Amino acid sequence: MAITPFSQDAARPGQSTAPGIAKSQITGVVLAGGRGARMGGLDKGLQLFGSVPLALHTLRRLQQQVGSAMVNANRHIDAYAAFGVPVWPDTLVDYAGPLAGFITALQHCPTPYLATVPCDTPLFPQDLVARLAQAMQRDGAEIAMAWAPEPGPDGQTHWRAQPVFCLLRTSLLESLQDFTARGGRKIDAWTATHNTVLVPFDDQRAFFNVNTLDELKALQP
Repeated sequence: MAITPFSQDAARPGQSTAPGIAKSQITGVVLAGGRGARMGGLDKGLQLFGSVPLALHTLRRLQQQVGSAMVNANRHIDAYAAFGVPVWPDTLVDYAGPLAGFITALQHCPTPYLATVPCDTPLFPQDLVARLAQAMQRDGAEIAMAWAPEPGPDGQTHWRAQPVFCLLRTSLLESLQDFTARGGRKIDAWTATHNTVLVPFDDQRAFFNVNTLDELKALQP
């Protein structure tokens, strides 16, 4: 995968994404289809962040960056539908992971591009989609993926890909269906088969994902 250097010309929230990729060409999806195993089986997206459900907070943040949006959820569909956007459950069975959400969203995506974000990372950058679009356009990539620092077990900070924060060309649906039909489940194993550009974001806190109720409590605004 190519690594895109940091651009000082990244668009601000509310501005157009990149020359040739307008907001109206991008649909966003909030991935809320997991089991919530590390949260005792609770539906993670419906746990409160501040005064609103995590997934709704995430959706509102994403809607500022895309032309239209949807939610991928497998439980409490009526609760998610109350957010006011389409809600689609996985078309793959048995909670097959984030790639199941990718496939579902790609199947229902009416635009040439799909932006994916998980419901459990409420502070993701407000210029996420703009910068992914700029990198994709500049490099002619099929996929743009966030890249950010994380603390490692050695106490040092390491840069790692954030594979659930992607901008995809919707033409990749067939490729992804073939990959999962062969048993593939890891996002980065699939993206490695395509022209993928990594886009650096230096705010470590922006990509902190909530897995437990204690982590959610610690992240509360």
